[in-house]
Order: sequence, then structure tokens, then C-alpha cells
Amino acid sequence: MRTLVLKVDVDTYRGTLEGVPRLVHCLKRHQTPSTFLFSLGPDRTGRAIKRVFRPGFFSKVSRTSVVEHYGVRTLLYGTLLPAPDISLRCAAQLHETEANGHEVGIHCFDHITWQDGVMAADVPTTERWMRAAQERFKLIFKRQAKIHGAAGWQMNAQAFRLTEQLGFEWSSDTRGEYPFLPIVNGQTIFCPQLPTTLPTFDELLGLNGQTAKHVVDELLHYTQETPLCGHIYTLHAELEGGKLMYYFEQLLEGWKKQGYRFLTLSEFGKLAVHQAGGYLDSLPRHDINFNGQLAGRSGTLCTPGSIYPDIYTHSF
Repeated sequence: MRTLVLKVDVDTYRGTLEGVPRLVHCLKRHQTPSTFLFSLGPDRTGRAIKRVFRPGFFSKVSRTSVVEHYGVRTLLYGTLLPAPDISLRCAAQLHETEANGHEVGIHCFDHITWQDGVMAADVPTTERWMRAAQERFKLIFKRQAKIHGAAGWQMNAQAFRLTEQLGFEWSSDTRGEYPFLPIVNGQTIFCPQLPTTLPTFDELLGLNGQTAKHVVDELLHYTQETPLCGHIYTLHAELEGGKLMYYFEQLLEGWKKQGYRFLTLSEFGKLAVHQAGGYLDSLPRHDINFNGQLAGRSGTLCTPGSIYPDIYTHSF
């Protein structure tokens, strides 16, 4: 069975207000379930100007037309314009997403603060940020979130520990090839990582001159063959829920023709555990590389590091 997860990262106020409803409507037409991960606090996207010092930042901005996809107002939030509180203003959109059968979870509380600061954040700060996100989710949905997917695939050691301590059942905070249990400073974290396995649209768009049509073709080429555990594709409400929606629908049609069945993250996780032998302990265990790099993406992100051969692991 060929399986694929659509993980929707929602980064901004505009993405929540406009992109999410468009994606919900699109996915309803295609009868396709997905997992939406929300940024729940203030939209301070304007503070991303600090990223100009990152290697590859200007190249990515010029390739992906940030102003076109995010809008001028979004790029001023948190600097020249006040930062709108996303989940308080867009509670209706969050509820509508779940009412349409999609899984919902946490991306972060403050996207810019997390993505640009978590790698250097101390233990109390990391815990404060993650608890703020969990508390806001509980305020909106009246229950605790079970799914976590970090902004920019940025984490630190304490953040991995907190995925287990705060009651998350599944996390998608890394880029990789198959589900695994993370090991941090010798400690196994029993909140499985379900890594994004495919490049994102914005990582490929404009790279070596690729147009949006070329990106669709390349992604469908990646998925001609599927690993036993399937694929996870991360899309963005601001992109595929905006000007790239036409091309996203081409991807959906292509994946259907390739015979993929669409699952939520939690369904995918349960299937992976079943394939590995039926127990969390059966999943592979990896330490974490906090300085992974990918073509088309500026900065670093988390990827699985060395496998622990001294602990029994299933090989997908």
C-alpha cells in the first residue's frame, strides 16, 4: 500500500485567514485528509529580516517571491505593524479545519521567535514557549494537542524531551527518510519522529531555474518509488493555499494516479509502528543532527544522526 501524508504548516495570520480555508475546500473536493499544524500566537513575520545574515537567504527570497506569496502587510507584522494574535482572531478557521475531518496540531506559538531562537534557547525558555502553544491549543480546542511539528524543523534537546513530557503522541520535527525514536544525550524519547521525506515546493522552486511546473514533475518523480513506510510532504498554507494552489492540485492528481492513499500523521505513525513490529520499541533509534542542511533551504535544521546499532531496531 502506497501511503502519503499531507502535512500543512500554517505560519502566518494571512495563511490562517485565507490559505487554510482555501486548502480545506480544495482537499474536500479531492476527498483527501491531511494534518494541519497551526502557529497559535502572534504573527511577527516582519522580524524575519534578521535572516538576511543567513547563508543562502537572499537566494531563497529571490527564487520564491516572498512578497508575492506572503503580502506586504505580513512582512511588516511585528515591526511597523502590530502583530495579530493568530488563533484568537482565527478560531473559526481552526474549528472549520477540524470539522472538515482534518487532523489538527501544533506548529508553534510564535513562529519567528521559535524558528530563529530555539536552537540557542535555554531550558526554561523552551519549556515556556512549548507550554504556551499547548495552553493556547487547549483554549481553542478544549483538549490537549497530540501532534507537534516544529517551525522550520528547528528544535533543541529540551524541545525533544518536552514532546514526550507534554503528552504529544507523534512529532514531525525533522527531515529524514523513515519514522524513528530520537535519542538526545543518551535518552530515548518515546514520542516518535515522523520526518518530512520529500522536498518542499519552495525549496525546489527557482532552484536551477525550475518553474512551478518543473517542481510538480520533480516531486512526482520522487514519488514514483515509495519506501515501505511511505512519504510525508510538507506544504504551506501561504504557498499551496495561495498562488501555488493550481500546481498543488496537479500534485494531488499525480499522486492519486500513482496509487497513493492519503493518511493523517497519526494514522501514518500507527502504520509505521505496526510495520516495525507493533511496539514503539521496534522503531529505529537515531541521535539528532541539529545542523542538517538541505539544498534550497537557508540555515540549518534537524535530521536523524547516527543509528544506535546496540539497540534492537527494525530496518524499513
